[in-house]
Amino acid sequence: MARVCDVTGKKPQVGNNVSHANNKTKRRFLPNLQYRRFWVESENRWVRLRVSGAALRLIDKKGIDVVLADMRANGQA
Repeated sequence: MARVCDVTGKKPQVGNNVSHANNKTKRRFLPNLQYRRFWVESENRWVRLRVSGAALRLIDKKGIDVVLADMRANGQA
C-alpha cells in the first residue's frame, strides 16, 4: 500500500483547506515518510524501511531490534 509507515501504520488523513472567507475544500494530510536503512546488529545486515518521523523517534527510543520484533509479532515484516 502506498504512503503507509512500515512501523506505526500512519496513513494519509482527510481534512479541509479553509480560506479567509471560510470556504472549505477537501485536502489530504500526508505523513512525513522517509526511506531509511537501519543496521541490525543481531542479523548482521541492513534493513530498509519506509518510516514516518514519529517512527524514527520510536526507533531511537526503543532500538531497531525491539521495533522489528514488534513488527514481526504483528505480521508486518
